[in-house]
This record gives sequence, structure tokens and C-alpha cells, in this order.
Amino acid sequence: MHLSFAVKQKQPWLKNMLAAGFAASFAVMATSAWAEDYPVTPAIPGVVAGGLHIRLIKEGFTGTEGPLGLPDGSLIFTETQANRITRIDENDNVTTYIADSNGANGLALGPGGELYAVQTLKPRVGIIHPAEKAKVLAEKYNGKPLNRPNDLVLDKKGGIYFTDPGLNGPAKPDQAPTQPAVYYIKPSGELVLIDNEIKRPNGIQLSPDEKVLYVANTAGEYVIAFDVAADGSVSNKRNFAKLEDALQNTENGPSSGADGLAVDAEGRLYVAANPGIQVFSPTGEFLGNIKLPKKAQNIAFAGKDKRTFYIVGRGAAYKFPTLAQGYTGRAK
Repeated sequence: MHLSFAVKQKQPWLKNMLAAGFAASFAVMATSAWAEDYPVTPAIPGVVAGGLHIRLIKEGFTGTEGPLGLPDGSLIFTETQANRITRIDENDNVTTYIADSNGANGLALGPGGELYAVQTLKPRVGIIHPAEKAKVLAEKYNGKPLNRPNDLVLDKKGGIYFTDPGLNGPAKPDQAPTQPAVYYIKPSGELVLIDNEIKRPNGIQLSPDEKVLYVANTAGEYVIAFDVAADGSVSNKRNFAKLEDALQNTENGPSSGADGLAVDAEGRLYVAANPGIQVFSPTGEFLGNIKLPKKAQNIAFAGKDKRTFYIVGRGAAYKFPTLAQGYTGRAK
């Protein structure tokens, strides 16, 4: 039967076929429209080319935090609420890296391949992998337990800077909460207080030359900076960079959403915040904002050449290629 004749005769089977074809075509068009509406990168000179689709790797993770590039080009990140660390290889295959992480949040890699983590189930900072090197480096300050360590960065001297933004919810019966604070574990193992006046310290990062320490303040609209001395002590606390259009009113007060931090080889600073990934020059000049489908929690350069930018947050993981190269002097 010729198609034209069947159409004229309005054969039921043809009507069904055409309806199904139309539905399929509509689905394709809808998918294409969705893809076109999906966030793309703005052009930021030296950082990222414009018009690149931000690729969704996978959704459905539980408590996405702590991304860290490994030497083999893969990325690991923490699913804090699921008590595990997850790995994404360069082909976007997802596997479990560590099944029991003590609620690890931020991660860092030592010179010998040791995996450092700030941990939340039993609040502490220490090495969690490999098992034979596991050790606790800090769990109390002045006799009081840490609240909920959030993020960390290792310096080349063997010291560790980390943030403790305070408890999420009420204290446990045996827990005397301390103030939100920034700490430094000296290479000798001594734990010293860096600052306890930032309302909610979150992400933490060092400049490539390790002369500046950056701290994201989730409750404020500025990234805070300190000068770092040769012995790891800090001074000259200041507002380094103002987050653009980031401050929002929440039930817990004003919040910029400032969270994870990353640096590239040129010393630019990347900040996960409410509007997206905000990029700043080494002097604090705003360079641009990269919008995302969901709010970012933490960020990292990874891949063998550290030219892939990964974002984790709200149960999802994304990536896009960059013009900038992440700093190669340390894993984070």
C-alpha cells in the first residue's frame, strides 16, 4: 500500500505510527532544547573558552565534597553522608575508592601518596589511607573536641591548615562545642589556632607560592586572606575578594554560599559560591562567573595535565575543559 493512499484512507495503523513518530520527534526536540539551555561556560581570558557545555558526569551521590585530583588523572571526592570516598576516572567511570571514610569531607594528598582527610563522624584530622599509615593528627584543641572539620590544605613544610565551621545542629551530650575556627597543625604535630573570628570558615587554600592563605567565609561576601610566614604562622588578615551577587538571606542569616576553593598555575583563585564558580586574579580582581545547574560545594583541577575542572555539589558531579592549568606543585 502506498503511503499517500494510506494517509488519505486514514488507516488506524498509520495514524498510530504517525502519532508515535511525532512523539519521538518531540522528545528529540525537547532533549535538544534542554541541551541548548544547559549552562555553558562564559569566555574568561586565560581561564576557559566560551560556549562549552558543562558536562554532567552523574547525579544521585550523597553529600558531595572534597574533590582531589590523583596522579593517574582520576578524581576522588567524598560522599560524606554515605561515609565513603568515590573515584571518577578520565572516562567518567564511577567506582568506590574507600568504603569507610569516617565521614571524610575535605581531602589532601601527601608527598608519599598518603591521603589526608578532615573527618566528621569522629571529628578529627589525619591520614586515612593507606591503612598502614593511618593516624590521627588532631581531634581536640585546648582539651575540647573539634566540632566538624570541613576542609584542609597541606603546605610543603608538612603542615596542615584546616577549617572548622562549627556544628551542624545541636552538640552531642558529651561535646562542648568550640567556636568556628581556622587551625594549623605544625610539622611538629602541634595544633595552633589561626583565627576564630570568621563567622563560618569553610573552604581553605594556599597560593602557589604558599605566601597567602585563603579562607572562604560562607556567612560573608568576602574571601579572607592572610600572609603566611616561613614558619607557617599568619598575619595581615584582610578582605581579599568580594563575591559578586552572592549574598542571600537564609533562615540562618546572610550567606554567600562560599565553599570550596581552587588555584591555578597563574595564581588565580576559584570560589564555589551561590551564583556559580567565581574566578579572581591573584590580586583579587573579579574575572568572571561560571553558572552551574546546581549549587557547587567544592571544586578541583584534575586530569594528568590538570586542565579539567571538576565540580561536585548537591549530589552531582560535573566537569569541563579549561585553558588554565591547575597548580601542579601539590594535588590540591
